[in-house]
Amino acid sequence: MTGPAADTESTAPAAAPSLGRKVGSAAKWSLINTVVMRLGNFATGIVLARFFLGPEAWGVYGIAQTVLLVLLSANELGVSLAIVRWEGDPRRFAPTVLTLSAASSCLLYAVLFAVAPAVAEVLGSPEASGVLRVMCLCVVLDGLSQVPAGFLTREFAQGRRMAVDGLNFVLSTAVTLVLAVQGWGAMSFAWGSVVGNVAALIGCCLAAPGTLRFGWDREQARALLKFGLPLAGASMLALGVVNVDTMVVGSALDPLALGFYVLAFNISGWPVRIISEAARRVSFAGFSRLADSPQALAAGFARALGVVMAGTVPICVLLAALAAPVVELVYGERWLPAARALPWLMALGLVRIGCELAYDCLVAIGRRSSLIAVQALWLVVLIPALVIGARTGGIVGVAQGHVLVAGAVVVPVFLLALHRGGILLGTVARACAWPLLGGAVMAGVLLLLERYLGDSVLALLATGAAGTFCYVLCVLPGRASLKG
Repeated sequence: MTGPAADTESTAPAAAPSLGRKVGSAAKWSLINTVVMRLGNFATGIVLARFFLGPEAWGVYGIAQTVLLVLLSANELGVSLAIVRWEGDPRRFAPTVLTLSAASSCLLYAVLFAVAPAVAEVLGSPEASGVLRVMCLCVVLDGLSQVPAGFLTREFAQGRRMAVDGLNFVLSTAVTLVLAVQGWGAMSFAWGSVVGNVAALIGCCLAAPGTLRFGWDREQARALLKFGLPLAGASMLALGVVNVDTMVVGSALDPLALGFYVLAFNISGWPVRIISEAARRVSFAGFSRLADSPQALAAGFARALGVVMAGTVPICVLLAALAAPVVELVYGERWLPAARALPWLMALGLVRIGCELAYDCLVAIGRRSSLIAVQALWLVVLIPALVIGARTGGIVGVAQGHVLVAGAVVVPVFLLALHRGGILLGTVARACAWPLLGGAVMAGVLLLLERYLGDSVLALLATGAAGTFCYVLCVLPGRASLKG
């Protein structure tokens, strides 16, 4: 896919050696950034859950966060991805991108502000209305920051991005903690998010100077919407898939169950956020550069998938096998009901990581219609499965419904879409084989040692260390395939 200002000749062969170094450097910075930020968020969440906020407040926050994420999936109509994907000088069409992104974000927020009470009522949390109106100000701020952030991604400038995210984290965390101490409840999350996004917008503009410039070109706008709307639709469906469970739990169960489920889902997202988010900040740009070479794309996807799976599997297995003692140790005994859903949600998290990487690859090679079909099928099958699960098994039934649909329907469909894009099933299987084998061995070791050593702090540390050691031994034979 090229933009209106596309170059007439591809420079991919000449740029290939430097591309590898750029992606490698960007991936390292992105991983450091994500680990630091997520560990900080993790520590903040522990403090809030143990001392200031109960399950009900977490439930209200979960509802507001769900609505926000769904709006963010399409607030800029998908046009900002052109900054990363299109060839040529992006500054020639960036002003039109910014105008479209800002206008659509403001319109979306105006609609949300008007319907916030009705949305909160439908989702089973009428008290979330005010939190929704404040937190979703981030939609407008995100729309304004899309262009400068897109330039940072295009240039693999993850070092500068880390500085921006660090500023966002420090300010948002400080505001959230101060307000929570003063008894603001879920509203403390909302104002913390707004302050953090204001800081991120300013930071992105400073890191990518001259990119926050409005403009309009009708032909560019038409081409951008043709490129972006299918991606926005697919992205909204993808976010719907991830967040519809919160809506189902909120409407079908009580606020207490919603709070437990939100906490369990947040824990299951640790590996997704730490590893997958770090990878996705460079994967789309990297896959886009390889899109014209099927063999290079397949090899690059296999290595990326292998690295992501190798880093994710031990975290997922550890949290699934030791769910109850980990939740009690970290958050306290009152949060133990969340541990019942956690093993299933960790399995879902592992599937999500692979699917998100496949999503980026399919976008890069222009398979937008396939993505929309996959995400639509996922959502259509998922909703009744979650409703049935909630009625029959509570939050555990919802988690089980998620895993059933992902494993039986979504993974096979994604594999078919990748196959049609030139990435064969054998390539995917080889990339996942050693990590999955190591995960199975690690799970057995963890369950066995927990039975004999117990769940004291020292016992958990010893059990985790032994399981991780066994995992490393299992994946060592496949280390050569992960290099490059």
